[in-house]
Amino acid sequence: MELGNISQPVYGPGPEAPGSSTPGLVGMVHGFLRLVQPNALPIGGAGEPSGAPAFCCLSFFLSQLLLYELGFLVCVAIGLLFIILVPLVGCCFCCCRC
Repeated sequence: MELGNISQPVYGPGPEAPGSSTPGLVGMVHGFLRLVQPNALPIGGAGEPSGAPAFCCLSFFLSQLLLYELGFLVCVAIGLLFIILVPLVGCCFCCCRC
C-alpha cells in the first residue's frame, strides 16, 4: 500500500452521485426541493450584540429556522387539509346523495 507524501497530501475528486435510471424523476425531485426550500440553513451566530439577552438570540434563531422551514410547513398544512377534507367530502357524497 502506497502512502505517498504525508506532509503534502494530494486529494482526488470527491465522491460522485451514482448514476440514476430515472433522471427525469431525480430532476423533478430536486426541482421540488429547490422550490420548497430555497434558503440556506441558518447555522452559527445570530449576529446579536454581546449584551443582548439569551432569549432574544433564541427567538431570533427560531424565527430564522421557521423561515427556513416555511416551505415544508406549507406543504404539511396542505397535506393535512387534504387528509381531512377528502374523506369528509367523500362521506358527504356517499351519505347525502342529493
